[in-house]
Amino acid sequence: MSPGSRGRPTAEEIELRLLGLPRRYTRAQVAGLAGVSPELAGRIWRALGFAQRADDDAAFTDADVDALRRVRSMLDSGLLEEETVVRMARALGQTTARLAQWQAEIMTGSMLPRDPDEGDLADVLDTAQELLPDFEHVLIHVWRAQLAAAGTRLLALADGHDELVPTRVSMAVGFADLVSFTRRARELDERELAELVEGFESRASDVVATHGARLVKTLGDEVLFTAPTPAQAAAIALDLVEAEELRIGMAYGPVLPVMGDVFGTTVNLAARLTAIARPGTVLVDQELAGGLDGYEVHKMRRRPARGLGVVQPYVLRRSSS
Repeated sequence: MSPGSRGRPTAEEIELRLLGLPRRYTRAQVAGLAGVSPELAGRIWRALGFAQRADDDAAFTDADVDALRRVRSMLDSGLLEEETVVRMARALGQTTARLAQWQAEIMTGSMLPRDPDEGDLADVLDTAQELLPDFEHVLIHVWRAQLAAAGTRLLALADGHDELVPTRVSMAVGFADLVSFTRRARELDERELAELVEGFESRASDVVATHGARLVKTLGDEVLFTAPTPAQAAAIALDLVEAEELRIGMAYGPVLPVMGDVFGTTVNLAARLTAIARPGTVLVDQELAGGLDGYEVHKMRRRPARGLGVVQPYVLRRSSS
């Protein structure tokens, strides 16, 4: 089917127009041309999140050959070990898979009418192909900027520790949870539900970024964020709870950063505080409450928290003075 046709795009047409190159090599051929072992090539493709291909399936392009050659070059230089390269590939695959799915949903959701025909689908593909160079350029720029920001955060964390790159770092962790999400989801149609979730996530992302913190992940009706200081976390939580029907729990202490996520008792404590918070309130632990100036914190009665024993929550409010 030729580009520009008004018929329904085929999978082959979508791949050719967005990849820009035909698939022409088998698994053995792409590994041989790149000078890597078939075993390493297989590990890389699986880490990137791509399905296993049959031995005789011509599923790879010249760009795939070039990518594997760059992997071989990194390994030959001795700068990275094989296991590190595979882990980096997994990080890239998981992140870009979500990014691509998200962007595809945005494009189709904004361009397609409720009852699309085949011509509408072709229009989306035309637009995606036209915008691809700009998207690609912006993606590289944003990735570099985010990499610089991540390096700056790691440097700031290391300044407060004996280790140059500490394995456990102290920071504020917060969960913000949409109140009565299950009930609201039953009352909304699919489009309205999508708008609710996307609106919540976009506002949370904006508030977290404004205060120089990081949105770690979104879980539909809940977001997890981290902040370097208790004051930044408090500002985020109070801004969020004023704009949404939320309940928020936060704690301050050591966390273990792994694969872009955070783990540890501090994270668990923040989650437990969220679960016991009343709608429209922010609960914090004793450590975070003790690190705040210019805010009101009110001690509540001690509560049992699953897996953590009895905890001492504090209600966080803006100062009335």
